[in-house]
Amino acid sequence: MKKKTKRVISIAFGSVLVLLFCVVFAGGMYLNNFAIKRRTSVAADVVPEKITTSEADAQIAENGERLWNETQEWLSSVESSVKQIESSDGLQLKAVFFPNGTSDLYLIAVHGYSASRQSMYDVARVYHQKGYNVLAPDNRAHGESEGKWVGMGWLDRKDILLWIDRIVSENPAAKIVLHGISMGGAAVMMTSGENLPVNVKGIVEDCGYTSVWDIFADEMDALFHLPSFPLLNVASGIGKLQAGYFYGEASSLEAVKKAAVPILFIHGSEDNFVHTEMVHKVYDACPTQKQKLVVEGAGHGQSYQMEPELYFNTVFDFLSSACGI
Repeated sequence: MKKKTKRVISIAFGSVLVLLFCVVFAGGMYLNNFAIKRRTSVAADVVPEKITTSEADAQIAENGERLWNETQEWLSSVESSVKQIESSDGLQLKAVFFPNGTSDLYLIAVHGYSASRQSMYDVARVYHQKGYNVLAPDNRAHGESEGKWVGMGWLDRKDILLWIDRIVSENPAAKIVLHGISMGGAAVMMTSGENLPVNVKGIVEDCGYTSVWDIFADEMDALFHLPSFPLLNVASGIGKLQAGYFYGEASSLEAVKKAAVPILFIHGSEDNFVHTEMVHKVYDACPTQKQKLVVEGAGHGQSYQMEPELYFNTVFDFLSSACGI
C-alpha cells in the first residue's frame, strides 16, 4: 500500500513538473514572439502610458508639426536613391541614400523598434542641410528590409558595419557619423564596441537601452507585472534558437566599454519606456570622449521634438569639438 501511495505521489509530482515546464516554455515562446517577431507598428500593448506633462505634449506637438512640414518640403526637392546590401545571414537589406554633392561627410541614421527609415527623416534633413550625405536604412525585419526576427540592435550592429563598408568602398575619404534613436540608439552603441574603420568619427545615441535583457525585464514588469525569472530566461533561450542571440549578450553597456570613438548620449528626462537612468549607466561606462544631454520634459524619443534647437546645436557642437568634423 505504501509503495502504491509513493508511486501515485511520484507520478503526480512528475506530472506537475511536466505541466509547469510546458506552461513556462509556452510562456517563453509567447514572450519571444511578442518581443522580437517582426511586427508592422508599435502597438499600444508595447508602450507604457507616458508621464509627460500636457504643456510638454503641446510643445512636442507644435515642434513636431513644424519639423514634419520642413521635412516634407525637403523631401519634395532632394535627390535620393535606393541602396541594397546582403546581410551575413543572407537577408536583403534596403536603405535610401540622400547624396550631397562632393561632400565627404556621411550620416547613417538608424531607426527604432517597429519603425522604419522614414522615422529618421527629420534627423536626416538637418544633417543633409549641414552638408552630410545621408544613408537611412530599414533595419532587418523592418520596412522594406527582409527578416523575420528583430535584431534589437545586436544583429543590426553587424548590418551597420556592412553599410559602413559600403560607404567606404565608394568613398575612401568618407567621414561617417552614426545617429540612432531608441533601438537605433542601442544599435549604434552596440556598433561602438566593434572594430570600426577610421572613417567612423563619432556616434550620437538617443534613448538607447543598456541591454535587451534590461529593457525586456522592465517591460515584463510594466506590461505583465511579472518578474523576469523564469519566463524571460526561457524566452532568451528561445531567442537564441530562433533569432541567434541571447537577450543578455545583446548589451549596449558592455559594448560602449570597448568604444574607441567619441559618443554623445541623449535622453528625455520623462522617458518611462527606456528609463532615463539607463543613459547615466552607459555614459559612465564609456571610456572615450563623451557628452550627455538630458532634455527636460521629453518622453521616449521626443528629445529633438521637445527642444530641436538645443538638440541639434548640441549634436553639431559635439561633432565639431569632439570628432573634428
